[in-house]
Amino acid sequence: MSLEEKIKAQGFDISEKTACVIGCGGLGTVISVHLAGAGIKKLYLCDFDKVESSNLNRQFLYCREDIGKTKCEDMKAALEKYSSFSSYVCIDKKIKGEADLSFAKDCDIIFSAVDNHETVKILEDFSTRNNIPLVCGGIDGFYGMAYLYLPGETAPPSYAGFSGGEKAKFNIGSTAGIIGSFQASLAIRYLITKDKSLGGRLLIFDEKQTETLKINYEVKP
Repeated sequence: MSLEEKIKAQGFDISEKTACVIGCGGLGTVISVHLAGAGIKKLYLCDFDKVESSNLNRQFLYCREDIGKTKCEDMKAALEKYSSFSSYVCIDKKIKGEADLSFAKDCDIIFSAVDNHETVKILEDFSTRNNIPLVCGGIDGFYGMAYLYLPGETAPPSYAGFSGGEKAKFNIGSTAGIIGSFQASLAIRYLITKDKSLGGRLLIFDEKQTETLKINYEVKP
C-alpha cells in the first residue's frame, strides 16, 4: 500500500506533521504505534532508560531479548519494521530542563508519557513558551487520565490538577493501552481539525467509568 492509498483508506492525512513522544514506556509505546500507523511524517522518541523485565507487562514493543537495550533505540527499530511511512529519531537523554527539549521546537505536538511530575512541569513550560500543544497522560493501576493543553487557550496541566506519571509500583497493561490510545486520538483529531474544544478537558478513566471534566480557565493576555 502506498501512502496515498493509506490516506484514502483511513480518511485523514497527518503525513506532513511532526510529533515528539517524551517517555518510551507503557504510554509512549501505545502512542508511538498509533502515530506511526496513522502515517505521521516524523516522530521523535525520547527516553534515557533501558528495558527491564518489569516493563514487559505493558510495554509491548519490547521482549525478553531486549532487556538491557536502550528503549528509544529499540522502539525506533520496532517502529521502522511496523511502518515505513514515518521517519523516527531517537533522543537518548534525560529531560532536566527546557534546554534539553530544543529538538522539539519543530514539532506540531508533544506527548508527555513520563513517570514524574517534575518532567511534566518542564514539558508544560516548554509547551507554553513555544506555543506547541501538549498531550499529557498518566496511569496508576486501573486508573488513568489524559489532557490536551493548548497554550493561550486552555488551562495548563498543573492548573487542571493533572497528576501525570506512570507509577511503577502498580501498573496494568490494559490501562496504559487505554490512556495511550486516548492521547493519540486526541492528538490526531486536533492535528486534522484544529478543533480547540478538544483542549482543556480532563479525561478520567477507572475500572468503573470514564468521564470528562471541563476545566474553566481565564486565559490572561
